Amino acid sequence: MKSDRAVVLLSGGLDSATCLAIARDAGLETYALSVAYGQRHAAELDAAQRVAAALGAREHRVANVDLGQFGGSALTDSSLTVPVDGIQPGIPITYVPARNTVMLSLALGWAEVLEAQHIYVGVNAVDYSGYPDCRPEFIAAFERMAQLATKVGVEGLSLQIHAPLIDLSKAEIIQLGTGLGVDYGMTVSCYKADAAGRACGQCDSCRLRSAGFAEAGLADPTRYQG
Repeated sequence: MKSDRAVVLLSGGLDSATCLAIARDAGLETYALSVAYGQRHAAELDAAQRVAAALGAREHRVANVDLGQFGGSALTDSSLTVPVDGIQPGIPITYVPARNTVMLSLALGWAEVLEAQHIYVGVNAVDYSGYPDCRPEFIAAFERMAQLATKVGVEGLSLQIHAPLIDLSKAEIIQLGTGLGVDYGMTVSCYKADAAGRACGQCDSCRLRSAGFAEAGLADPTRYQG
């Protein structure tokens, strides 16, 4: 294994961009992986390409896995409506079944080929919308599984899953990333972004992002529709 390499899951949003900056700051050679999973818009994938280039990723790849064929989420099924009435209790309709499990599995496969010892993912258990695959228990369980499911794990080599944002508030994430030189104006977090990447300003993701900049005392560089 190469201890100086990392695969970073990069959605094009605020959190994953911060993760890429953290991995770079740790002195790691980064390989950015985005996933076209059947999401409503491609704006975040365009943003991921910009972020990967700006933050010096050695390589950026986009994997295609159409989770939209199964439906079950407002982010992949156009017949379902993205909520705009504020964050509600429980697991919201924007939860995409098995998304983080699939994405981490793809990252695991690429990491094994690259002989990369590290995988970074921007999940967050504080300012999040109730997704079960953003919890510390899930990340710990996936790391244990990775040791059982891979050649490197069977051979006794270490592969680590890093979730450096998992205990941070959105404001803390923004402050951290700003200190590492992240240009959040390049990122797209909105569930309903238009083709130009402009945010709706009403969905849960937009609300969390806007509140984060306000709490951090920083200007919000997000481009909004209208």
